[in-house]
Amino acid sequence: MTEHPGDAGRKLSRTEASDAVSGLGWRYILGIVRTCVPVDSLAQSADVAARVVAAAGPGADGHLRLDIRRDRLIISVQTLATESMTTRDIELARQITSVVTGLGRATSPDIGSGAPRSVQVLEIAIDALDIASIRPFWQAVLGYADEAGPPNPGAGLVDPIGQGPTIWFQQMTEPRPERNRIHFDVSVPHDEAPRRIEATLAAGGTLLSDAEAPAFWVLADAEGNEACVTTWQGRD
Repeated sequence: MTEHPGDAGRKLSRTEASDAVSGLGWRYILGIVRTCVPVDSLAQSADVAARVVAAAGPGADGHLRLDIRRDRLIISVQTLATESMTTRDIELARQITSVVTGLGRATSPDIGSGAPRSVQVLEIAIDALDIASIRPFWQAVLGYADEAGPPNPGAGLVDPIGQGPTIWFQQMTEPRPERNRIHFDVSVPHDEAPRRIEATLAAGGTLLSDAEAPAFWVLADAEGNEACVTTWQGRD
């Protein structure tokens, strides 16, 4: 991929991004496109990763993130400077798919090695009455950094080395002392959500609300602790 200064490509809508990569074995999740390549060893994973970086060319640092494991290589593509999806990201996903296919392997939304789930993105949401007063605590205790974008006292916090989940803050209007105020947002591919919800309910969960589906479903465990299964759909 040849990178031209000042030309990051056209920003895509969620639907455009999803439609562009679904047939390639990638999935659009929470502002990125992600795929998995099953491998047989750590050395093989590193070799595939090196070939992917070479295919990306000079623009790799601005678009590409790799998670190298002994049994899988997880590849994420996004225009990192703006945390958005552009035509250049789609071009890169196609190039990577071509490289992987040429190696006799495949890009897939499933994480491989018989694992029971797809690629996903995890966030942690914290409900607060005064976000500005608690946000510095979480930034300090986690060693996190401000999310990209204009300064905003309610903006999310991100792990500067990309290991931990994003933390975001949800404005409360009144105290809720009897309700858990921290919950997980599990962002999954749109075609994975029904299976994930079914498995959660079968494991003893309760569906608290589907009023905002398919953007998100609110579920709870047997003691009322909540988690949301979310997708990119229903957010435009």
